[in-house]
Amino acid sequence: MYPLAQILHSQGYYLTGSDNNETETLEAVRRLGIPVFIGQAAGNIAGADLIVHTAAIMEDNPELMAARASGVPVLERADLLGIVTSWFSKAVCISGTHGKTTATSMTAQILYTAGIDLSAYIGGKLPCIGGSGIAGSSDIFVCESCEFQDHYLKLYPDISVILNIDADHLDYFGTLENIKSSFRKFAEKTSKLLIVNGSDPNTTEAISGLDKDIITFGKDSSCDYYPENIVHENGMLTEYDLMHKGSCLGRITLHVAGIHNILNSLAAAAVCLYLGIDFDKIQTGLSEFGGAKRRFEKLGYEKGITVVDDYAHHPTELEATLTAAMEMNYHAVWAVFQPFTFSRTKLLLDDFARVLSIPDHAVLTDIMGSREKNTYGIFTRHLAEKIPGCIWFPQDETAEWDDERKYANFQQITDYICENAQEGDLVITLGCGDAYKIAKMVLKQLSEED
Repeated sequence: MYPLAQILHSQGYYLTGSDNNETETLEAVRRLGIPVFIGQAAGNIAGADLIVHTAAIMEDNPELMAARASGVPVLERADLLGIVTSWFSKAVCISGTHGKTTATSMTAQILYTAGIDLSAYIGGKLPCIGGSGIAGSSDIFVCESCEFQDHYLKLYPDISVILNIDADHLDYFGTLENIKSSFRKFAEKTSKLLIVNGSDPNTTEAISGLDKDIITFGKDSSCDYYPENIVHENGMLTEYDLMHKGSCLGRITLHVAGIHNILNSLAAAAVCLYLGIDFDKIQTGLSEFGGAKRRFEKLGYEKGITVVDDYAHHPTELEATLTAAMEMNYHAVWAVFQPFTFSRTKLLLDDFARVLSIPDHAVLTDIMGSREKNTYGIFTRHLAEKIPGCIWFPQDETAEWDDERKYANFQQITDYICENAQEGDLVITLGCGDAYKIAKMVLKQLSEED
């Protein structure tokens, strides 16, 4: 919601808002002069001409119920984002099952570093712009575009990017074929240029026969843009030659690991070249990109133990992140994973078990249900039992999920990690919920030990 607040505020709209917790983002909203209520109550909507809510708000939320009863127009966040994309003549909408936030951040970093006064909407925090969004005066809008419940079909993309297509959100889509069909609809909405991963079979199948201007990026010379002479150094430095139809444009340096990030950078470079950005500025922007927040973000180093946090929450993302971590020559890798949503955990259970067997040690939290009720009868033990040597702490499966229970679980994990991790180890928290709090608890507890 924060980038939307920035953009609307810059256009002169008067905004108010509400949230359940004090956060750095909420403070940034207040610094814009936007009043924010803590807690959601019916009275918060008084005087509004339009009310916007996120998909995470439950139908029984008192503020949302009051909004629906007020007679005032009510939009879901994706509806408003779609309206905003229509205001720009160069709306760059970056989609894909995996890598959206990183590729969107890379694109924004290049443009920002090149001096473009862009607007941006990102699903994570980008340090160079000071948050997850920015409101500029140019006609360029870089927008992370999520397939969740077909939300990206509400956008108006001039330039679309498809990074990859994989089985996710199956509680909504049902099958991979339905997901591919959805991405095709997204591609069909593109007005100027489609940039796609030509090395991803699901993507190429989804756009097959589409009458659009298409540029491809991928792993080899079958694509328009591809890498050659890849060199990985010290786990977190990657260099490669960026090739375009057989010609070398120059050497790219990345300070993020993994082949998946090379592909993300190729997509970002393709977008920026199309927008007329000089290649040397693309080189500079990518070399200065240190990762979006919660994307293999190093949080600290205590007692010889490196602590990192990552947003990965789907088996494919976990596999990429954990494979890269295991190649970094740490003494041992501890993966602390918070399963997110009961439906995803149930439907992809065996895939989660397979990829969480990659690290030396896997530790699981309770499942974070978020917007769902546990109608699936799935619990952490069902996943833990499929992972050799997995550590988890039995829960009362009849108890309601609440903050007290969650933090007790987090403290058990923190104690276990601090007692058993050794000098030279890597501890990485994983998940799109709040598993990062465990990383911070581990660092604090380690720093306080004799």
